[in-house]
Amino acid sequence: MNILFFLTPKKDVSFIYDDNTLRQALEKLERSHLTAIPMIKRTGEYVGTLNEGDLLWYIKNHSDLTLSNAEDVPITAVPRRSDNEPVFAYNSIDDLYTKALSQNFVPVVDGRGVFIGIVTRREIFKYLYKVCQTAEQPPEKRQQQQLQRMQLARTTTT
Repeated sequence: MNILFFLTPKKDVSFIYDDNTLRQALEKLERSHLTAIPMIKRTGEYVGTLNEGDLLWYIKNHSDLTLSNAEDVPITAVPRRSDNEPVFAYNSIDDLYTKALSQNFVPVVDGRGVFIGIVTRREIFKYLYKVCQTAEQPPEKRQQQQLQRMQLARTTTT
C-alpha cells in the first residue's frame, strides 16, 4: 500500500496561495469551515500551513486592523507558528503515520515539492477501522476482503 491510497487530491482541497491577502485567507477559512489550510506558491510548491491561531494572534497584535485594510496585508506578513510537515508521494506509510500522529492533515508533495493533495487523519482512521472489522471476521471472509483490497490498491497505483 502507498500514500496515494489515502490521498485527497489538490482539486478537492481548500488551499491559499502565498500571494493572497489576509482578507482572502480569512474568507477562504470561513467558507471552508476549516481551522488550518495549506499554503502553496502559484507554481505549485508547498509553502506551509496557515491556521486560525496564526490569524487570531496577528489580528490581536494589530488592533488597528480592519477588514478593509486586511486587503492590503500580504498573507506572508502573518507569522506561522508551525507548518504541517509534508510527505513525498513515494515515502513509506510509516512516514505518513508518524506525521499524522501530530497533524490533522499531512500535505503530500511530488518529487519536486509540488503540492498534490493531503491525507487526513480521518481517512487513516477509516481504513484502520475497516482492517479491525475484517480481523474479527471468519478467515474465509478475511481472505476475500484482502484480495479485494489488493486489487483496489493495484488499480489506484496504476
